[in-house]
Amino acid sequence: MGLIINKQNDMTPFDMSRKPSRQYPFLMPLVWGGSWLLTRPFGLKIKKTDMAGIKPPFLVISTHQGPVDYYVGPLAMFPRRAMYVSDMEGFAAFGKWLYRGLGCIGKRRYVSDISVVRNMKYALNKGQSVVVYPESRHSNVGTTAYVADNLGHLAKIMDVPVVILKASGNYLANPFWDEEHTRIVPVRAEMKCICKREDLSMLGESEISAIIKKELTYDEYKYQQDNHILIKDKNRAKGIHKALYQCRKCEGKYLMESDMDTLSCSACGAKWQLSEDGWMCQENEKIHIPDWYEWQRKNAVNAFKNIEKGYKYSVRIYALPNEKGFVNLGAGELTLNTKEFVLEFKDDRKSLVREKNFSDGTLHFPHKIRESVQTEYDYKGTGMCIVLSTKDCCYYIYSEDKTFSPTEIQFIGEAMYLEENNEKI
Repeated sequence: MGLIINKQNDMTPFDMSRKPSRQYPFLMPLVWGGSWLLTRPFGLKIKKTDMAGIKPPFLVISTHQGPVDYYVGPLAMFPRRAMYVSDMEGFAAFGKWLYRGLGCIGKRRYVSDISVVRNMKYALNKGQSVVVYPESRHSNVGTTAYVADNLGHLAKIMDVPVVILKASGNYLANPFWDEEHTRIVPVRAEMKCICKREDLSMLGESEISAIIKKELTYDEYKYQQDNHILIKDKNRAKGIHKALYQCRKCEGKYLMESDMDTLSCSACGAKWQLSEDGWMCQENEKIHIPDWYEWQRKNAVNAFKNIEKGYKYSVRIYALPNEKGFVNLGAGELTLNTKEFVLEFKDDRKSLVREKNFSDGTLHFPHKIRESVQTEYDYKGTGMCIVLSTKDCCYYIYSEDKTFSPTEIQFIGEAMYLEENNEKI
């Protein structure tokens, strides 16, 4: 795999304001046919609830557990076409012509951009339904990622019926920490209208947001256990240490390892086995994986608040400004403090950066306007990284530091966002 390199070092920002194109009709048989074939191993079944009389266009708000979501969406919309709000990675991977032809509207994760909202509204006004994935990334441990509180406001602006598309089994099939290896599990999806157009004027933004958040809530391990799904893959735990980076026994961090069906701590020697029905087991103890994950979150935030100067990492930086691919910006330093991320460029290639307020060779990413942090556990086979974006560019940040844990950094970034906005952590 590897990164698609922008050989011309062209840092011209992608034009987010360009109006989206309807899905090319000649591509649709390939999209629907390919999606059907790729979901056959999972026995995908799609249930439609409260959709009688609901005519497109509508705003579809979807869960985003894993890669199978990309095939569930088109099949749920069949025989109608739709537009999909998608990150810049897709444009780089497939090319601008094809990705636009697939009906994609470009955006950068966790960056507010009025151009994206305008393009969504434009598509709806043209009679095209729009699909959005508010979690903005695949699920780390099979539970709902942070969902912003502004979805009610977005629904009011769009002024069309609001539909939830919720899938179950996608994460289990391709857990984020090992997406390269597929497990065959049953995948089910439900398409449900939660708000008719006439209801929008009667409900407040906060009420609509609360309904959406409730409908988007999921726990894949609970789904597995409730439905008696057994995953017998002998390598079913390989990679899970990327999400579960702290030992439950000695509480040491960054020293967890995983292989086959076992998670272990290289510091104290403790071991857990991932059972076929989705529990982390040690002797007579069974741990729910999302509980382990949330235990880490609490520890990460508490520890960070006791560090006066924050965290620093030596990093290497790749920029994704447009669909032409990645630009290697060389070495740098990432600082994480209670107010912001600070990315300092050390390499001479920093002259390529085309950002406002960059005269000091640094970029600032305030927590107040960034509700979460994009984590990647093995992006294109290049290892773990985080991604911080501006309106004009995505910065993929890698580090060899042993203390560099994308999961931990994500926990802290989310907590600082909530604190900066006086919300409950």
